[in-house]
Amino acid sequence: MSNSIVTTSTIKNSKGIKPLTMITAYDYAFAKIFDQAGIDMILVGDSLGNVILGYSSTLPVTMEDMIHHTKAVTRACSRTLVVADMPFMSYQVSTEQALINAGRLVKEAGAHAVKLEGGAEITATIEKLVQSGIPVIGHLGLTPQSVNQLGGFKVQGKTLSAAQKILQDAQALATAGVFALVLECIPHQLALKITESVNIPTIGIGAGNNCDGQVLVCNDLLGLNTEFTPKFVKKYRNLQQEIFTATQEYINDVQTRTFPATEHTFSMQDEVLEKLY
Repeated sequence: MSNSIVTTSTIKNSKGIKPLTMITAYDYAFAKIFDQAGIDMILVGDSLGNVILGYSSTLPVTMEDMIHHTKAVTRACSRTLVVADMPFMSYQVSTEQALINAGRLVKEAGAHAVKLEGGAEITATIEKLVQSGIPVIGHLGLTPQSVNQLGGFKVQGKTLSAAQKILQDAQALATAGVFALVLECIPHQLALKITESVNIPTIGIGAGNNCDGQVLVCNDLLGLNTEFTPKFVKKYRNLQQEIFTATQEYINDVQTRTFPATEHTFSMQDEVLEKLY
């Protein structure tokens, strides 16, 4: 575990040197643990819509949601680079809108960088953000904000034309100034081709082992998600079961009056008690 502060330069200079680690977090408690464990980047993802707020997609997530959760995460981090997602319709209307909202995530919420979904069509927006001093990470492949257009959550880039577009989009984003690029749910061969063709780190999620780094949603990694588990997820723990069991034990202890026990209880002197009326 490294105690050095991670910056955008750290990330860019890691390409070909050290695999990068990224994990999502949405609150102070988890972010504190991940920061202390030595994670390189924490993504305050708009996936909070699914895993925290109970929506069926990321689309309902608002700027206020993102600012609220990003503030909590940045308060917890002393060394990790914090990246905040730009939520749906916070940057698509105009470059000016994107600049205002990205600025809020940096200025109000304390994010070190923002992440945008999309390809060549958003390069002008990326260039403006970067010129204004806001570091940007790109996101290609399965882009959840476009789930309705993509026809669901499925692997992207399997045909020649689709793969060629993702490759060209990746090169366009790198030219526009993103300092890293998330590749989600694409064939591992395509991910390798992209990784070799751009001079910025690629961060894979369902994109194989040849990317420059990996990202997972914390609830998936920790086994807190009881719903559908994507093929690319590795559950390192089953905390859902542990929390469920602990809660049942607590219920039992309260109902049988074994909790709170003496060691959990405060007391007063008998002479004080005797004077009560």
